[in-house]
Amino acid sequence: MSAAKPVIVLVRPQLGQNIGKAARAMLNFGMTEMRLVAPRDGWPNPDAGPSASGADIVLEQAQVFDTVQEAIADCSNVFASTVRRRDLVMPVVTPEKMADDIVASAGRTAILFGPERSGLETEDVALANAIVTVPINPEFGSVNLAQAVILLAYEWSKRSELASPTTKELEEPALTAKSKE
Repeated sequence: MSAAKPVIVLVRPQLGQNIGKAARAMLNFGMTEMRLVAPRDGWPNPDAGPSASGADIVLEQAQVFDTVQEAIADCSNVFASTVRRRDLVMPVVTPEKMADDIVASAGRTAILFGPERSGLETEDVALANAIVTVPINPEFGSVNLAQAVILLAYEWSKRSELASPTTKELEEPALTAKSKE
């Protein structure tokens, strides 16, 4: 069982709102450690807080790094989230396989997400142990930053006792709505 929750690394994020939305996605699934690599508009960013919708702990604890290498220095297991094809020889895994590997790993794990406009650069992807990609419509491969974070956080949370330490599983919404009469 992994000793720690995965670290979410946002590489050169462009908008504070997107950082806040990514923080919200993380906390929904029990993740709290966000690392920012060279955020375009600096950090802290006043636009992040309102978009985080209460995920303030993630934003308050966010760490800023100059390079991806510095941000992942303590991580032995690194996944690069991307939908673009790369000319790199490395494993390409599904979110399910990534989550299984994280839970089985004895070391720290980082999941890299690239800038909103272009995604991760090949040089950033090359620092990872594997690429994680979500099967999506080949005619429209555009997932926003928070959507990408929530997809991978959810897959990890389904397999990890660390996702919700009080119940050890996610809360399920009521199957039917009750009237307030």
